Amino acid sequence: MIDATAEQVTQEQITICEIPAPPFGEQRRAAYFEQRFRQLGLSAVHQDAAGNVIGVWPGVAERPIVVVSAHLDTVFAAEVDTRVEQRNGRLYAPGIGDNACGLAALLALIHVMQQSEMLVNGRVVFLATVGEEGEGNLRGVRHFFSHSLWAGRVDAFVSLDGHGVERIVHQALGSRRYRVTFTGPGGHSWSDFGLVNPIHALSSAVRELVKYPLPQQPRTSLNVGRICGGQSVNAIPQSATMDVDARSTSQDELERIELFLHATVEAAAQQENQRCAGTGTCLQTMIERLGERPTGQTPVESHLVQAAVRATRAIGIEPTFECASTDSNLPISLGIPAITLGAGGNGGQSHTLDEWYDPTDRELGIKRALLLLMELVGRQS
Repeated sequence: MIDATAEQVTQEQITICEIPAPPFGEQRRAAYFEQRFRQLGLSAVHQDAAGNVIGVWPGVAERPIVVVSAHLDTVFAAEVDTRVEQRNGRLYAPGIGDNACGLAALLALIHVMQQSEMLVNGRVVFLATVGEEGEGNLRGVRHFFSHSLWAGRVDAFVSLDGHGVERIVHQALGSRRYRVTFTGPGGHSWSDFGLVNPIHALSSAVRELVKYPLPQQPRTSLNVGRICGGQSVNAIPQSATMDVDARSTSQDELERIELFLHATVEAAAQQENQRCAGTGTCLQTMIERLGERPTGQTPVESHLVQAAVRATRAIGIEPTFECASTDSNLPISLGIPAITLGAGGNGGQSHTLDEWYDPTDRELGIKRALLLLMELVGRQS
């Protein structure tokens, strides 16, 4: 049945991709999923207060409760052209793999269950989340696990995200993101020369940040990804801002980096203030935490991961264990068994305008997800 619907799934993926779902603007795509969930026979279909779309496949028993999820949002702004081009067997468009691929697989799973009138032991909650990417800060899955009627009752969580059939993401890559701002009075580059300069201080802070002794184990990264400030080449700026991203598999490392960031920013401001003390001007600083993603892991020996291993091997693939930042971070941090899987096919250039997806062997990803789901929730013969 899955093999026979390959072209249908591809067309669904194209339709999904061409509905814009920018950060904090997933409403149109959410409305489409609410409609499709109803068409595919799910019960209790609705959008929650965060914008997530939820539908339930009821079972014979109340438990286990298994959530199968895919995120609605992309990293691209609303004005980005997401129309899909097909060339040489590939699909090209921003967001075609991340995460139109996972979303199409989510609907394909429900379609198979509907067509086969599948009877299961427990309940399957299908979830299309908002806010997985970037500054969304996992707001959709956070809301689901804190405010939905399912909070505290989920037995397993499986996220479908992107392409591939080998990877089993069982370790949550933690992150903290900051916006650092230096502010001063500003002035003319000639007549007011000598006043404190926010860009000078920010540059000093960046220079010190890159000296931080990042450990190889646990793997940790620190990146300044965006800098802005100033009005003109002949003006002393009134403000300068940088966005900083810290990631680690260790929560302790993230704590240490945060302390180092605060100390570095304070020292850079003091240095600039001392340099310009004769003018009586001082810089002010502000550090805003833009987001935080918790770390943790679902143990390899857990029932969920081992069930995913069996499902992967059943389709002839040897699984790999990986660490990434996905919707699974949140349930993992709550002690709920959770993993993220690729939804099949192949792809590349994710998060760029040149993103592509090849649907060849996509059905393997859908079959793996179905095999896993049936082991987790139990199928009535």
